[in-house]
Amino acid sequence: MTLDLGRLVAFSVQMALGGVLLTLPVGIALGFWLARTKRRGKSVIETLAMLPLVLPPTVIGLFLLELFGRNRPLGHFLYESFGVSVAFTWRAVVIASAVVAFPLLVRTVQASFEDIDPRLEAVARTLGRGPLSVFFTVSLPLAYRGILAGLVLAFSRALGEFGATILIAGNIPGETQTLSLAIFQLVQLGRDPEAYRLAAVTVLVALVAIGLAGRLSRRPHARQSHANEGTFA
Repeated sequence: MTLDLGRLVAFSVQMALGGVLLTLPVGIALGFWLARTKRRGKSVIETLAMLPLVLPPTVIGLFLLELFGRNRPLGHFLYESFGVSVAFTWRAVVIASAVVAFPLLVRTVQASFEDIDPRLEAVARTLGRGPLSVFFTVSLPLAYRGILAGLVLAFSRALGEFGATILIAGNIPGETQTLSLAIFQLVQLGRDPEAYRLAAVTVLVALVAIGLAGRLSRRPHARQSHANEGTFA
């Protein structure tokens, strides 16, 4: 087993980005709905959205394999109708990354929309703006920092995904192997120094992502108010 570190990192980053972008539209829509709705059943939807966060990743992988395996209804349909295989391909890596990252994205997006003063949206509606117009011109711009923070956190989670990926995508070097899977295989082979090197790369990426998410989630007006307090003191 010969590792191409650059290619492995690039592939892992691409798969994590692909998974996050796949969930982005649904994550924003659901986060906004959860932040604004008072309908019955909200708690049920919220619980279902958070479920991948608490389920063992191997259980998620098993469910995905039941969905997208070539001998399963959905997987068979995709293969017979479009010639698309999902299980044990890079597509499976993207889907597994998307599912495990989804709860972090939704929760952060929901919190960012909850921080917006509803009166700002109400004012826009009194000026004749429709719901979609208010969302895209008022709500979304005000929540963008929180959404970006959610994207970074979701990306970090997707990058470190292991259990679901190995079940639905396998650990095929050069095809479905990510950083986490490569570390696992290197430890099994007794090549600990190489495993530690990959682990260090993963830790570095995670630290950068967490720092970036923290900066993005910090509200600019909060920093400005502190500066003003210092000025008037």
